[in-house]
Amino acid sequence: MILYHNTSNTLEQVKEKPFKLEREIQNLFENNLQNIMGLQMVKSEFSIKNKRIDTLAFDTQSNAFIIIEYKRDKNYSVVDQGLTYLNLMLQNKAEFILTYNETLPERLHSKDVDWSQSRVAFVSPSFTENQISASDFKDFGIELWEVKQFENNTISINSIKKSSGAPSIKPLLENNEKLKEVKENIKVFSEEDHLSSGSDTSRELYEKFKSAILNLSDGIEVIPQKYYIAFKKGSNISDIEMQKKGLKIFINTKIGSLDDPKGIAKDVSTIGHRGNGDYQIQIENDNDLEYIMSLIKQVISV
Repeated sequence: MILYHNTSNTLEQVKEKPFKLEREIQNLFENNLQNIMGLQMVKSEFSIKNKRIDTLAFDTQSNAFIIIEYKRDKNYSVVDQGLTYLNLMLQNKAEFILTYNETLPERLHSKDVDWSQSRVAFVSPSFTENQISASDFKDFGIELWEVKQFENNTISINSIKKSSGAPSIKPLLENNEKLKEVKENIKVFSEEDHLSSGSDTSRELYEKFKSAILNLSDGIEVIPQKYYIAFKKGSNISDIEMQKKGLKIFINTKIGSLDDPKGIAKDVSTIGHRGNGDYQIQIENDNDLEYIMSLIKQVISV
């Protein structure tokens, strides 16, 4: 990425200012973990079984632990290290829960953690084509994040996405007994997983509402979770849960903060629900599509 400073329509390139130490990157992320990755900070420099984890975090949306590692050099295998950390987590669940409970005021129980959503994130100023290609599996709980620093105190952060045709990693793990836990327990969900549970009607509705949400603003991401498909711009703005006859759409804002003159959004703040936010809309057609988009757009502008 090339950045320019605009002075009276004259562009001057802003030069990259390389990080001197991995610790600089680590401090940047740990101090801004919620803003950058939407995660809860648990512990820095967490040691377990003779291994040191740079940052241990928790994803309150997926109810899963996330291990974050920071790298300045390019001479390492994201696949080997990622699988090692995932395996370490799955074989030492009690230690991770104990660390959470000793560090944070909240209390976490094993039954509250979805271990199938465990992930490892690598953060680096850049990744090689081989590293990106090697980690490009649709069901592999590994994330790559590129971070760059520039002379004018600007920071750019980019999450590298999986390719649309990414294969499964499971055939590569078939004969590896050491990674049996990873193969059997880690599950990365895709849009196809959700669409397969719907009908022709609900799938068609989903595509219409997905397209409309993405057109509300630049930079909206589609993030499939275990029970719903999340639409995020920084944080969740809306979630869609597939059903046989239609869709459940959740709007991620607190009760009382949505301007809904038609009153079509149901208050679910006091009842259990899978999506984020306090509002839910049940739909079986696209008659109110434009109106629903006007509700979701209120969350984006906040």
